[in-house]
Amino acid sequence: MATQATAQHRFSFLEIAIALQTLTIFLQAVSAGLLLSSSYGETLHSVGARVMYGASMLYVLAAVLAWKPGGGSPRPVWHATGFLALASAQVALGIAHVPSVHLPLGVLMFGLSVLALALMRPVRAAGGPGRGPEPRPGHSR
Repeated sequence: MATQATAQHRFSFLEIAIALQTLTIFLQAVSAGLLLSSSYGETLHSVGARVMYGASMLYVLAAVLAWKPGGGSPRPVWHATGFLALASAQVALGIAHVPSVHLPLGVLMFGLSVLALALMRPVRAAGGPGRGPEPRPGHSR
């Protein structure tokens, strides 16, 4: 039954890792605003950078675990590795105080992370690529 399977859907470790990464990048944007307007903003942004970097490492781990033992596609591993490279560049640019590249790169990372999260959901919701919703009882395809 399609409705029963949908009702029992749990989020995969990979989906949780991407969502966590997206959330931490968004919180970095918030703490960047606080950095400009409050005395504690620098501390929050610094701590947030470490958390965001850890979330990017968790995304790599989740992608590898979804690929190797699960027999999934290696594509998420490449995406996660790319995010970790971007996160590394982001941290280096932040430490070097290069806001002209640091800020746009943060916006790019947030957009790519949201895109990765959005592309993950439709495949799961539709029952796999190329598969539409189940027909209603009494109707054929």
